[in-house]
Amino acid sequence: MVKHNNVIPNGHFKKHWQNYVKTWFNQPARKTRRRNARQKKAVKIFPRPTAGPLRPVVHGQTLKYNMKVRAGRGFSLEELKAAGIPKKLAPTIGVAVDHRRKNRSLEGLQANVQRLKTYKAKLVVFPRRVRKFKAGDSSPEELATATQVQGSYMPIVQEKPTFELVKPTAEMKAFKAYAKLRIERTNEKHFGARLKRAAEAEKEEKK
Repeated sequence: MVKHNNVIPNGHFKKHWQNYVKTWFNQPARKTRRRNARQKKAVKIFPRPTAGPLRPVVHGQTLKYNMKVRAGRGFSLEELKAAGIPKKLAPTIGVAVDHRRKNRSLEGLQANVQRLKTYKAKLVVFPRRVRKFKAGDSSPEELATATQVQGSYMPIVQEKPTFELVKPTAEMKAFKAYAKLRIERTNEKHFGARLKRAAEAEKEEKK
């Protein structure tokens, strides 16, 4: 029996849910197919890295994610210029370019310029035609030892903040944070009025 103002039990338990269950057993085959596709692509783009072009380190958008770093769309023109890479050459040597991106901080600019310089130092450039070397191409010795980079290279790692443990002193224990906050809030509230009063008092003294 239902008590008080509750819902009257009216369970619908004859749905034949077994008729609506969807199953799929093609996941192992899909896994094999994806693996084969990756291998074919690696052979096709040889000697380029399998992970695609180099991406810059950028901070996430909005207040929620801006402390995290991730891979961006491409390097800005300012970063390429600082690293000494022409903007038209960059895509041909595996560097992603985003002409719309702007550098908002010096630290970010320097980090990405250093990333480009490190990449440039490790880079092995194959000639377009065999035995027809041009300026900027790597030497035959370097080409002989070059291998295709599998997976991610120069991965972006989130740096963990470091902190130092200290023993609390008597002064630290005596410090009352809440009281200090209240005083500072009051000071901020009356700052303008106090400034005005001090200016008026100074004017009165001059008279």
